[in-house]
Amino acid sequence: MSLANRKYEVLVVDDSPVYRKLVEQVLSAEAYSLVFACDGAEAMKLFEERSPSIVVTDWMLPDFSGFELCQRIRSDDTRPYTYIIVMTSNGDKGNVVKGLQAGADDYLTKPFDPEEMLARIGVGRRIIDLNRELAAKSAKLEQAARTDPLTGLPNRRAIEEWAERQTRGAARHGFPLWVVLGDIDNFKTINDSFGHDAGDIVLKIFADMLKKNTRASDICGRLGGDEFLLVITHVESTHVEATVNRFREQFAALSFPLQGQSVRVTASFGATGVQAKDAQGFGDLVRQADQMLYEAKRAGRNLVRVSYPQANP
Repeated sequence: MSLANRKYEVLVVDDSPVYRKLVEQVLSAEAYSLVFACDGAEAMKLFEERSPSIVVTDWMLPDFSGFELCQRIRSDDTRPYTYIIVMTSNGDKGNVVKGLQAGADDYLTKPFDPEEMLARIGVGRRIIDLNRELAAKSAKLEQAARTDPLTGLPNRRAIEEWAERQTRGAARHGFPLWVVLGDIDNFKTINDSFGHDAGDIVLKIFADMLKKNTRASDICGRLGGDEFLLVITHVESTHVEATVNRFREQFAALSFPLQGQSVRVTASFGATGVQAKDAQGFGDLVRQADQMLYEAKRAGRNLVRVSYPQANP
């Protein structure tokens, strides 16, 4: 939605029906969606439910002051920024200063001028737009910092953050968790024979295959080069080798048209796991999986090797 067509929800807090109606008349024709509260408690309930973009509140409320309302809104830093305008009935500078110190962004004096209200809320809209744009850019940067640019998969940082939590969960709740390393066989030969663009195609297709076959409860990502990592949960030891073999077989069945040739490419996998409330760390699991991957390579490639955890007595 463009900024010009965007709706802004405004929470109006005032115990006077007359002033609530006046604000409604001023704002209803503009790009605002209005909700109303008669006191601070109702205002906080609506704020928690709806996270309005703008709050216009009277200084004097039946249960607590606009000062306290500003403080309570600002104490919640989990929500998008809310622009707060405090209304005072007599232009008391002391109350204005208190409101600004409590977190208000602007103020109006009663009786307010409709054009002034529109102008001040317009300033609020611009501030809200800037905060939204900054939040969106920050989210994109954060996503980029956790994403492999070539394949679009999570990178090492994202995998480690996710897997550390899952490893602790597996130890706490006793569900099986498997760490799997996958490595494309003879990848250097592909780059040397067909060029790095061809190598990138192989990496992207391998990544796409992993992604399509990874459940929502699991994760797959690229560690770097031609090495990929999967974390698989809630698969019993009797089924894990078959699960990983499915990845291997699907990839080995593909044919890559490289420089007019039909080229078969394979991958090797090493896996290890924890179960029965084993408290092993994720880094240790990665090292064990890497050892299993080395054994698969040494045994001839296009293989899966699994290290099964010892059952706890």
